[in-house]
Amino acid sequence: MNEKIATNDILSGINSALNILTYSIQHANNKEFRDTLIQFRNKFENVHWDLYLIAKEKQYYVPAAPGGESDVQQVKQVACK
Repeated sequence: MNEKIATNDILSGINSALNILTYSIQHANNKEFRDTLIQFRNKFENVHWDLYLIAKEKQYYVPAAPGGESDVQQVKQVACK
C-alpha cells in the first residue's frame, strides 16, 4: 500500500469515527460521559486537520475550489428562510 492510499484511508477512518462520536454526543444521557466524548472528538478533529494539511501539501487530496460570492449569497438566502 502506498502512502497516498494509506493517508486517504486514515482520513476516511477518522471521518467515520467523528461521525460516530458526534452521534453519540447528541444522544448521551450522562454529562461526564458526554464531556469525555467531546474531548475525544476534539482530539480526532485536530489529528484529522493535521493529516489533511499533510495530504493537501503532498497533493494526495485536492479540495474543491472555494465557492464564489454568488454561491455564498445563494446559500445564505436558503439558510436564512
